Amino acid sequence: MQWVSRSRHLVAFDVVVALVLLGVVGYAAIDASTPATPVEPRWVAYATALAIAGPIAVRRLVPLPALAVGTAAEVAAVVSGVIPVVALGAPISAIAIVLYLVASAEPRRRSMAALAGCAGSITLAVLFHRLVTGADEAWSDTVFGLAFGCLVLASGWTIGLTTRIRREYTERTAAQLAQHAVAEERLRIARELHDIVAHSMSLIAVKAGIGNHVAEQRPAEAREALRVIEATSRTSLTEMRHLLGVLRSEVDGPALAPAPGPAGIAALVEQARSAGVTVSSAVDDTAALPDGVGLSVYRITQEALTNVVRHAAPARCSVTVTVTDETVRVEVTNDGPRVEPGTGGHGLIGMRERVSVYGGTFDAGPRAGGGWRVSAVLPR
Repeated sequence: MQWVSRSRHLVAFDVVVALVLLGVVGYAAIDASTPATPVEPRWVAYATALAIAGPIAVRRLVPLPALAVGTAAEVAAVVSGVIPVVALGAPISAIAIVLYLVASAEPRRRSMAALAGCAGSITLAVLFHRLVTGADEAWSDTVFGLAFGCLVLASGWTIGLTTRIRREYTERTAAQLAQHAVAEERLRIARELHDIVAHSMSLIAVKAGIGNHVAEQRPAEAREALRVIEATSRTSLTEMRHLLGVLRSEVDGPALAPAPGPAGIAALVEQARSAGVTVSSAVDDTAALPDGVGLSVYRITQEALTNVVRHAAPARCSVTVTVTDETVRVEVTNDGPRVEPGTGGHGLIGMRERVSVYGGTFDAGPRAGGGWRVSAVLPR
């Protein structure tokens, strides 16, 4: 609807311009007479002006036919003497206005042919009229008038071509930005997929080990471990199908479900507890956080708890999310055995990247009294 409204406004603007040029060209046909070009009946002047300026009103609908009609009318007016050579400024301006749209809407070769056809036809018409009527004006004036007319036509064509080139450049730039945005979004989704798989597989591995260890002595505990494995597997597969479906879709594919946020930290805590980690949590109100910051808080907490389950369980762990007017702080600590950072994983790198996106600070390392501490501060 917005495009239709804009199109109507442009057509209305063309009608106004056509009416203005109609008056100017009509005045030139009526008033600018010479002995060689006697005054014609008023209706002839009005019809000529309408044929020259009228195509401006429909130039957006049929640019090439409008240019052809306007040019033919001007050639006929010059040859017949309805519009004298000295009054060609307004008619040529009307043709240049239509030629502008031809250059901006049609391919370059076609618009160049249209320019050559207009300039050539009008030049031949002027020379024919000059030779047939034997006008007493100097040839220098005729040549100057033709040169000025061709300059006006070339100017209209050049501006139109520049508009076309600029529009094509803008469209290409917009397409490139859209492709870049899609690539960035799919990279983000791939990272989300890594986080889901890493967290879920860690829980599954821990619970599978527990189930295998106690299968004979404590069947109930083994069944509980299998229940956790089943639930975690189903949840992970659902999220993976969802994200992989997005990766396979186009930009206008199916809408995504809301991204996880700090509200999901409680579920992460329960999953860690089910894996044998004693977790205490203190999470401030995070409802006012931007979606991107909230997602980073969730993923940092998820990765930190995954590391606790993987490297420190069974252990005691504390999760704290503190929200102030300017920052949000995430801190996850545990009292498990001291583990030095390895070189095989990407968890710490991913957390550091998420924090660096917002210009925050990140710190992770062993605690002096044992265990591990992850701390991230993100500006709001």
